[in-house]
Amino acid sequence: MGHALSHFLAVTNILGRMIMLFGLALLVPCGVAYWTEDGSLSIFLHALFTTLGCGTAVWILSYRFKRELQIRDGFLLVVLLWLSLPLFGMLPLLHYFPELGVAKSYFEAASGLTSTGATVLTGLDTLPYAINLWRCLMAWLGGMGLIVLAVAILPMLGVGGRKLFSAEIPGPIKESRLTPRIAETAKRLWLIYVTLTLVCTLAYWLAGMTPFDAITHALSTLGLGGFSTHDASYGYWDSPLIETIAVVFMLIAGINFSSHFVAWRAKSFSPYRVDPEARLYLLITLGSCVGVAGFLWIKGIYTDPLDALRYAAFNVVSVATTTGYSNTDYALWPIFAPLWMLFLSGFCTSSGSTGGGIKMIRARILFQQFFREMIVIMHPRAVSLVKIGKSIVPNEIIFAILGFFFVYLISIVLITLTLTMSGLDEITAFSAAVACLNNLGAGLGRVGPSMNYASLNDFQIWLCSFAMFLGRLEFYTLMIVFTPAFWRR
Repeated sequence: MGHALSHFLAVTNILGRMIMLFGLALLVPCGVAYWTEDGSLSIFLHALFTTLGCGTAVWILSYRFKRELQIRDGFLLVVLLWLSLPLFGMLPLLHYFPELGVAKSYFEAASGLTSTGATVLTGLDTLPYAINLWRCLMAWLGGMGLIVLAVAILPMLGVGGRKLFSAEIPGPIKESRLTPRIAETAKRLWLIYVTLTLVCTLAYWLAGMTPFDAITHALSTLGLGGFSTHDASYGYWDSPLIETIAVVFMLIAGINFSSHFVAWRAKSFSPYRVDPEARLYLLITLGSCVGVAGFLWIKGIYTDPLDALRYAAFNVVSVATTTGYSNTDYALWPIFAPLWMLFLSGFCTSSGSTGGGIKMIRARILFQQFFREMIVIMHPRAVSLVKIGKSIVPNEIIFAILGFFFVYLISIVLITLTLTMSGLDEITAFSAAVACLNNLGAGLGRVGPSMNYASLNDFQIWLCSFAMFLGRLEFYTLMIVFTPAFWRR
């Protein structure tokens, strides 16, 4: 028990500082509430002082337990941070919507911070500016990763910064030393992220959005969060130009940000050509856009091929990149199309992107391993290797990916069965499980693109919140903390 307590106390000092850092983000909606006089200033000031006060208290009370982070401390801190920050992120929502209750307020904040985009709110068009901005800002902060931000601007983390970085960032980026110092790498990744967000904001504004809508939707687009300020999402504008801009930036955000960084540093597009995920990601996603468009046109859903391509491209890219925007109710399409889109959300985005799912690099390795097994069966003495580019993938990596994929499938099954047992119909339960684990947001049935999660009961809401964290932290980071072995010496 004493050893377990020492683990906990060792990370609470840094946790307190990160809570304070998160509290400073509340200054942004405070400023907007003051400027627009939307009536929410007192709510955000209360949330600001509560968050800063709690973070300061945790920091001071645990100061004497401060020490260098170990690997296990990094995992524990990441889990504590992701589970606790929605408690503070939900405060403005809980105060403005007391009828939501704790479960749904926490769900909304968790959905934002995990860049899931699932919502329990309606009447978004009439919400205070600051409330809508805070939802989209949480999605943006969670997109690149709160730990990456902390490592970038809190050099006091020292050696532990790399351990935290590795515990949160998915896929091979965690091993990519883009710069000699991990803090410098984090800063450069955030610089790319901020720059792309500003460019997206300008593009939206020039295309016809109001400045406020341009800012909020750029935050949500680059974070692949899917939050909108309108109940109709992108159907509100009914603008092919705005939708095209969204498609372009969703596709950009679905690529490994280390590739963006290397391309920016080299002033060349060549890093994208050697990226082991980017070409396959774009080929499958854009090919699916054309395929679904042809399917909808043949089925007579759209009589004009260009209309079919417009709606297919926007919604396929949105779902495949786990963003969750919509410009029409694609749940009304023949079931093949939305099911194929849900399937794409499971693997399309690249590791190190702001998207969810198991990531393209894992899917590619699993696919190659399948053919490797076939070759070995036919030619037992043959030497068959799995390669990514010119690099040979070690067997231990392949076994780890197989284990990850098994946990992913089992999680979908167990969450689907539990949601079904709790009263949801099969389509809603399955799509909610997939959507939350993949950090997609919108599913089918009662959680489809024209509806939201408000009809779910508190138990279902808590389970979906847990599923979002499972997906965002890629299972192992969250689950390992709950194993007895983690707490042993």
